[in-house]
Amino acid sequence: MPTPDIADVDAPQRWRNLLKHDLPASIVVFLIAIPLSLGIAAASGAPLLAGLVAAVVGGVVAGLLSGAPLQVSGPAAGLTVIVAGTVADFGWAATTAIVAMAGLVQLLLGALRLGRAALALSPAVVHGMLAGIGIVIALSQVHVVLGGDAQSEAWQNLRELPAQIVGHHGQAVLLGVLTIAILLLWPRFVKLSLLPGALVAVSVATLTAGLGGFDVARVELPSNPLGELTFPHLPEGGFVPVAVAVLTIALVASVESLLSAVAVDKLHDGKRADLNKELLAQGAANTVSGALGGLPVTGVIVRSSTNVAAGARTRMSAVLHGLWIALCVLAFTALLEQIPLSALAAVLVVVGLRLVSLAQIKSYRRHRELPTYLVTAFAVVFTDLLTGVALGMATAVLLMLLRLARCEITRSSPADGQWSVVITGTLAFIGAGRVARELSAVPAGAHVELELHLDYLDQGAFESIKDWQEAYVRSGGTVHIREMHGRWFREATSGRLGGNKSHRRMPRFLGSWSQWVSRSERRAAMQAGIDEFERSVAPLVQPHLADLAREGQRPEQLFITCADSRLVPNLITTSGPGDLFTIRNVGNIVPAYGSGDASVGAGIEYAVDVLGVSAITVCGHSGCGAVRALMGGAAGTPSDLGAWLAESRVALSASDSEEDCITANVAQQIENIRSYPSVRTAIDAGRLTLTGFYFDLAEARMYSVERGERKPVNVA
Repeated sequence: MPTPDIADVDAPQRWRNLLKHDLPASIVVFLIAIPLSLGIAAASGAPLLAGLVAAVVGGVVAGLLSGAPLQVSGPAAGLTVIVAGTVADFGWAATTAIVAMAGLVQLLLGALRLGRAALALSPAVVHGMLAGIGIVIALSQVHVVLGGDAQSEAWQNLRELPAQIVGHHGQAVLLGVLTIAILLLWPRFVKLSLLPGALVAVSVATLTAGLGGFDVARVELPSNPLGELTFPHLPEGGFVPVAVAVLTIALVASVESLLSAVAVDKLHDGKRADLNKELLAQGAANTVSGALGGLPVTGVIVRSSTNVAAGARTRMSAVLHGLWIALCVLAFTALLEQIPLSALAAVLVVVGLRLVSLAQIKSYRRHRELPTYLVTAFAVVFTDLLTGVALGMATAVLLMLLRLARCEITRSSPADGQWSVVITGTLAFIGAGRVARELSAVPAGAHVELELHLDYLDQGAFESIKDWQEAYVRSGGTVHIREMHGRWFREATSGRLGGNKSHRRMPRFLGSWSQWVSRSERRAAMQAGIDEFERSVAPLVQPHLADLAREGQRPEQLFITCADSRLVPNLITTSGPGDLFTIRNVGNIVPAYGSGDASVGAGIEYAVDVLGVSAITVCGHSGCGAVRALMGGAAGTPSDLGAWLAESRVALSASDSEEDCITANVAQQIENIRSYPSVRTAIDAGRLTLTGFYFDLAEARMYSVERGERKPVNVA
């Protein structure tokens, strides 16, 4: 069902959406947000209140201004590592100032309408970054679950983990394991959205700790939250480190928010996200969150997808969830302070590990982008975020270059002893060595047909082929080079490779033989065309043709047009095998029913009575030689052509324009079609229509013929 924005409906409908859909959804999201916000704050090394402040601001400020109405914003696990490092370097008060400045940067990016620029970043890099962050979070928080303390670096957490596992853990580990067990098992056995697994797990762990009298570290919140907010202090430590911290938070928060907004769009069929507006909303939220002592805010896919699944219809669900969090902080602080920190750490362990998606890994493996994903993830874990992203982007660019420079080379020796070498794809200096090896494997003294199907050729690759050709000829062999696509090799031979001349070409199935078969081979053009079809086109269309062969033809149209070689029906109608039942003859003439020639009439009756076509189209064209002959009085002259032209039953005069005469001929042939009894019966039954067209060859444009007049075909 569509999900309208709040501005798209009237007041009564807004209230109905609010009470029936948004209010229940906001409660579900609120119940998820509380434990996640506290856990992210704890993992970031920030005051726990900072996570709740960010959740309130993300819900209210970002929710009201959002360009993605169903997206829910708040503190995100993806920024945990960055914030923890910033807190360690500058302190918490300075970090809030950096968060506020990052928000101002986001506002600038949104004002410059750079929202969609984030989508240019490779998804493999983004997801690899999130996976690396997830691993870092899990490695640090598992120490808290086991009753220890997290280290500042991922490699240190990894090094200390074996000792932590075998050490004495006490009651904290029991609560952590219990929380993880519930988080993993709850969604499998309980499908009630009003009781999210994170809330249930933390609640059970809290009750267990309370009833068992466990002596464990718990949440600590100020007794007067409004009076103990942390306000920003300008950071110290030099301009460059501060600028790097600001830009890192701004860019990562922006990318995560925009990718989340795009993902949320796929979950509903309502209004699509305005990414520039969403970037402005995130900037405003981060500015306010930093000013009030909160964590950075991003769009969060976990909360957003839950919001959609819970039935939210407008942005009011996100806003209300923020208000519920504010109410909880002000009125139920004592209840929140009963939550064990090991339970929140357990929630973060699960959240972190879920950032490493097996489905994404399988997808990137299928698309051959797994190296980018893995390099980014491991670099984030063992170096830092910026280095990891930079290495990931470098890997993505390298893979792209390797794919662009990829070519296929096949060698074969026909029965007559000649050798055939076919090179297809992009041929650059990177592949020159491989080309040289393949060509050197051809036995000396033979005749070699070198066939080039190239999208690009650079000087290094050209010289590799040219050097081999000259050496092979000197050794007693012969080489014939044929370019099937473009003129890259010929241009390079004449010293014009890389010049201003365009190498644009039509696909082989659109171009004529003269465009890709050399003059000396023109007599064998038909065979060359068949060879090209079997090599390049047949593998693509064979499954469709096999279906047509098995099921038979069921065309929708009978298309009657001229035999002129310049007119290609399937090209000008963008149709394929099985779409058109075609009759072609000189002048697209349809003899009237009962006249001497029955071949066209047989085709019409077969199309209407047997195939059941729903439309018959007569298509004339500019420069028609048959119409010119009619204008010159050739109809009825003692010749086969004269007798055929007389069947048109149209009187044309040389005094009229050629275009008008062609149009009149089309209109007359439509009237001739009406003389067939099967056609009249189908028209009267409402299952057949007749249409006329005029195709201008020079313009490559189609006109409809209505009541003897040409009108441009409406393509809007």
